Amino acid sequence: MKKWNMIIDVSLCHDCNDCFLSDKDEFVDNEWPPYSAAQPRHGQRWMNIQRQETGQYPKVRVCYMPTPCLHCTNAPCLTADGAVYQRPDGLVIIDPKKAVGRREIVESCPYGVIYWNEEKKLAQKCTGCAHLMDDGWKDTRCTQVCPTGALKLVFADDAEIGRMKADQGLQVYRPDLVADARVYYKNFDLWTKSFIAGSVVFADTDECAEGAKVTLKSGGTTVAEAATDNFGDFLIDGLELAKDYEVAVTTGGYKPVARAVSLDKSLNIGSIFLEK
Repeated sequence: MKKWNMIIDVSLCHDCNDCFLSDKDEFVDNEWPPYSAAQPRHGQRWMNIQRQETGQYPKVRVCYMPTPCLHCTNAPCLTADGAVYQRPDGLVIIDPKKAVGRREIVESCPYGVIYWNEEKKLAQKCTGCAHLMDDGWKDTRCTQVCPTGALKLVFADDAEIGRMKADQGLQVYRPDLVADARVYYKNFDLWTKSFIAGSVVFADTDECAEGAKVTLKSGGTTVAEAATDNFGDFLIDGLELAKDYEVAVTTGGYKPVARAVSLDKSLNIGSIFLEK
């Protein structure tokens, strides 16, 4: 059976918040039985956009990760009495009547995407626009309005999703939880991994060293190679933290330079000057 899945490309999210606002428009002051009571105007972010800034001036990267309910196949929030249940299409629903007074449902989610409505004494979260899916919609409100295509809704069986994961390098948030989330992230290394960046300068002319070869090694093994651009800049991405690296720079007519780097966060190593 085809099931609800969402693919989020973090490289395309610009933090415009259209998804967040469309969610508010759909659910604030609106009841959608039997799937949801009205969302309060403040305090809940059913589509929460997490923000992360890495690097140091002037080489800084800001990355955004939209985070709805992940509608996990093995959802930790599911209850035996149906207060939280999973539909055949994969959507995980908090029953707005059975779940009244059940604050423990909020704590059951290790991702922190379930919220407590104090007025209604009710745990609430993204429903995957279940009421719209029942009406034949092919998009949730958030995927419908995303201007960059960062959010995409995909109805597919598990075999097809498996192929998409392999072909597109899709990853899940917090794979250590083994919840088998149905929200997948594309270009997720931008969020989970780090970079080493710097600039290369010809010391004798004080000019940008365009086209210099940059080799990154770890434990004597070459991890990556890059060439400086016309500003003499380079950036090597997708690196694991808590590792020691060696950055080596070479170009014709100049002495090679090597610099040791211990990576505990994304790092701008500054300017490297090449001597004749």
